[in-house]
Amino acid sequence: MKKILSIILTIFLILNSGLICFAAEDETTAEETVSSQETGTIYYYSSDSGWPTAPEVNCKAACLMDAGSGAILYGKNMDQVSYPASITKVLTCLLAAEHCSLDETVTFSKEAVFGIDKGSSNVGMDVGQSITMEEALYCIMLASANEVASAVAEHVAGSIEEFAKMMNDKAASLGCTNTHFANANGLPNEEHYTTCHDMALIARAFNSNDTLRHIAGTVSYEIKATPTQPDTFTMPNHHKMYPGKEHAYEYITWGKTGYTVAAGSTLVTCAKKDGLDLVCVVMRGENPAYYEDTKNILDYGFDNFKKITVADYEKSYDIGSADFFAADSSIFGDSNNILSIDPTDQMTIPRDLPFESLNSEIIYTDDLMNVIATVRYTYDGNYVGYATINVADSNVGSYEFGTEVSSNSAGGKKDGEKKDIFKDIGENVTFINLKKVLLVVGGSVGGIFLIFVLVAFIRNYNFAGRRRRNIKKRTKRYHSEFDKFDF
Repeated sequence: MKKILSIILTIFLILNSGLICFAAEDETTAEETVSSQETGTIYYYSSDSGWPTAPEVNCKAACLMDAGSGAILYGKNMDQVSYPASITKVLTCLLAAEHCSLDETVTFSKEAVFGIDKGSSNVGMDVGQSITMEEALYCIMLASANEVASAVAEHVAGSIEEFAKMMNDKAASLGCTNTHFANANGLPNEEHYTTCHDMALIARAFNSNDTLRHIAGTVSYEIKATPTQPDTFTMPNHHKMYPGKEHAYEYITWGKTGYTVAAGSTLVTCAKKDGLDLVCVVMRGENPAYYEDTKNILDYGFDNFKKITVADYEKSYDIGSADFFAADSSIFGDSNNILSIDPTDQMTIPRDLPFESLNSEIIYTDDLMNVIATVRYTYDGNYVGYATINVADSNVGSYEFGTEVSSNSAGGKKDGEKKDIFKDIGENVTFINLKKVLLVVGGSVGGIFLIFVLVAFIRNYNFAGRRRRNIKKRTKRYHSEFDKFDF
């Protein structure tokens, strides 16, 4: 059925659209197009591309991503490899949340406690002590506790080395291409590196988890003493953009700090305003300048971009908009549009950028239920978002004509009163016009019949001509000069 609809969609697009690009069925990661604005600095969009002009920042690398679509809104050296320091722990907590329940017990080994650099961030856990996984996640995200990150890694994978393999597999599955992790806490290691772009992909996945977002967005948290952990202590969040802190930013939802001498200052910050959910990553920055860089980048995103519902703008792929499916007769009930853009799909574009200036390509798929294709949008060669083309799935029940509806039925009809089954159907429902259907079908059948009659007439005419010519030849062949004599 989906293959038939694919053919229908292709024909519809040819008839109703301009030039359309087609891609292979298996979509691959988009090749990011970057251009240089100045020597040694690579920006995601060129200065003359028509994209909003980005602010100058002090950090050596930065990335701003739309958390919804994954589109890059701003990038500075975002694909250059850097040391992440403690923002590594964003992935550590993501894996822990995916593989464990919050009430599991995390016990501290000698390796977890003493295997970290002396003087690095910790909450003072000792060998043999234990806390819940939930408490461990608070310790990692708020206090950046290195020994807790190591203990969680051992709990999840059995060893830090095996956990690092899980981290690399997870990073690759999220689309990271320049990342390799060697530990769970981000302490210096030449084989432990990533990019702003890759960290934004990881942070985006973290942001989609409600529990993790709540934990990381907590300003302070108290760990209470238990029989397996004797101390009660309060941990303030190290990130300084929360309300009441020195670099407060009112739209922040969560974040994670990082610092080592080799990495410099690193920062992941997520913020939300007017429905726009953004992920900002800065690396190789300086404290406190990297907070100002983050604020300027986030403000750039909120001031220059807007979230749109694709179906409100895109009409090229909506077969339900064709006049053939419009109706003033509802004989077939509440038939939905055969194919249409998913009304929930959204993407983020510049406020002053006309939707028509985006390029699109359609990618067919058989992998998703009721999804026949994906429309991928780009600008200046760069990905900005996508929408799916869905096959209609009617959820409205059937109705038997002539039945009576009691007062207990939906709609509150009185006994003996007929129910109007079409009264409350919304605008998104399309009815098939029976008259138009019969007219088109009848015209098609009539056309085929006329062609058949015409072909038959031509064949009969040619046959009659050949018959006359053959008779004439036979007559001539048997004619003799003695035919006039009667012997």
